[in-house]
Amino acid sequence: MSGARAATRAQAGRPKPPKPDAYAWTALANTTAAIFMASLDGSVVIIALPAIFKGINLDPLSAGNISYLLWMIMGYRLVQAVLVVNLGKLGDMFGRVKMYNAGFVVFTIASILLSFDPFQAAHGALWLIGWRFLQAIGGSMLMANSAAILTDAFPAQRRGFALGTNQIAALAGMFIGLVAGGLLAAWDWRAVFWINLPVGVFGTLWAYLKLRDNGVRRRAKIDWWGNVTFALGLGTLLVGVTYGIQPYGKNSMGWESPVVLGEIIGGLVLLAVFVVIETRVAEPMFRLSLFKIREFTAGNVAGLLVSIARGGIQFMLILWLQGIWLPLHGYSYDQTPLWAGIFMLPMTAGFLVSGPTSGILSDRFGSRGIATAGMAVFASSFIALILLPVNFPYWAFALFIGLNGIGSGMFASPNSSSIMGSVPASDRGSASGMRSTFQNSGTAISIGVVFTLMIAGLSSTLPTTLSGGLTKLGVPGAVAHQVATLPPVSSLFASVLGVNPIQHLLAPTGVLAHLPAASQAALTGRDFFPALLSGPFHRGLIVVFSVSAALSVLAGLASLLRGKRQAPLAAEGVLARAAVMTRGEGAAGESGEGDAEEAAAAVADPEDAPPPGHRRSP
Repeated sequence: MSGARAATRAQAGRPKPPKPDAYAWTALANTTAAIFMASLDGSVVIIALPAIFKGINLDPLSAGNISYLLWMIMGYRLVQAVLVVNLGKLGDMFGRVKMYNAGFVVFTIASILLSFDPFQAAHGALWLIGWRFLQAIGGSMLMANSAAILTDAFPAQRRGFALGTNQIAALAGMFIGLVAGGLLAAWDWRAVFWINLPVGVFGTLWAYLKLRDNGVRRRAKIDWWGNVTFALGLGTLLVGVTYGIQPYGKNSMGWESPVVLGEIIGGLVLLAVFVVIETRVAEPMFRLSLFKIREFTAGNVAGLLVSIARGGIQFMLILWLQGIWLPLHGYSYDQTPLWAGIFMLPMTAGFLVSGPTSGILSDRFGSRGIATAGMAVFASSFIALILLPVNFPYWAFALFIGLNGIGSGMFASPNSSSIMGSVPASDRGSASGMRSTFQNSGTAISIGVVFTLMIAGLSSTLPTTLSGGLTKLGVPGAVAHQVATLPPVSSLFASVLGVNPIQHLLAPTGVLAHLPAASQAALTGRDFFPALLSGPFHRGLIVVFSVSAALSVLAGLASLLRGKRQAPLAAEGVLARAAVMTRGEGAAGESGEGDAEEAAAAVADPEDAPPPGHRRSP
């Protein structure tokens, strides 16, 4: 009885956590709509690319036009990766809501301009790519500041739910965009950009009228040298990765190109110079001292690894469906973009179910266990996909990609909450931008890595298989050899664009018209190319999924390093003092750094805090 009374008194004496006010829910609704719109636009264009290029009368698969295709696919993500941390820092300096509202305006204007392309062919493609860059700048302004606005608006013990909802909106937007792009493009390719207008106009007015800057603002000088070296360094590096998967000379990829090597090496050198600059300026753009906070560092490392594991897999699953499975099950090639998006919906459902749920649970039980368990589910889904045959039963595919979505959602919400809750209030914009930079950079790198692994695998086996299959159906040996030695990237992108790959490869030669009708039907039918591609593609899938599984395990290990349990009730004052001590230089010495680590540990988990009266030994 006495023990029960003591427990009751302890519970009664514990302060009840504050509830979010009406403004917090307004901020959540507005930022979630904005993030969903910005992330949806990163993927909605992928499925709509066939209709877009048809609308501007451009063949993106011809030798001189592949670069337009690559920039339409990767340009949006590349711009976001480069600019999001800069725009987050500016939000800390001049007001997060101001930067966020401006992002809504820029994004909406760019969407309008994209839908009124006055040009055709190459000039039309350049118009779209240019305004996609502007649209990405607006999306970066939204993404860089939305998490900081939510962290300012929500009490600590409810941030996991808020940030989880926001993060899952971003991930769900990526996959819902695949379906939306197919549906809208079937009506009019311009509708892919019109879909942003109602959300953009309403969201802009709503944000200007209802959102307010209630965070800590840090007045500081702009770190011009840091901004320039970071943008040029990361941008050059990612451009090199983009062109690395494009054919160069007689090579199937461009990694041996002097330009690509120069871009990658030059980008790395500029990023090294950037790090040196950031350690010497008084008000750095990229606050490196935040990496002394264990939760922040572990969360960002885990997030980067997950982005690399996940980013390119979306394309591989689409290629699997569009290039092999859907044609084998009776779908014509021009129908495959839409149906690939529909058949990917179980992954989106997994995100939507597990994301908010894991956010709520992380508010109560902490981030480390839930995020790490999510990585275990995520890695196991890749192992399961490796075991699937190329022509799989759909229920098994749906189950495994659903598990992939559940694992990713279990990780995303707690990880975002852990990162954003670990930094001082005045650095939340920078922290949000840094988190998004790692994610977007990981996605861009992932696409380059995944395509490289797949193209390398296909280059070693597909030419022989394709040449033999063509000659058996009457294609002259010289033509078959010429077509078989073309870079595999053309066949892969043809599948993404809903184009019959064999028909596209043979069209320039004119040989199809001279073949018997039975051979023409067999070559351009739904079975010939999938049957040839199945073996080489499956071997490439095994490599890609194995790498993603290994990266997921590493992400889980990084997640374990974040600390025992996040304490949502930790006082902001303790967090601020920990960050101030962490930023202490020279005069504070090693003792100051050790005290900062202990204070940060107390925020991460009360069990990690030093006992009262504890003194560090010198």
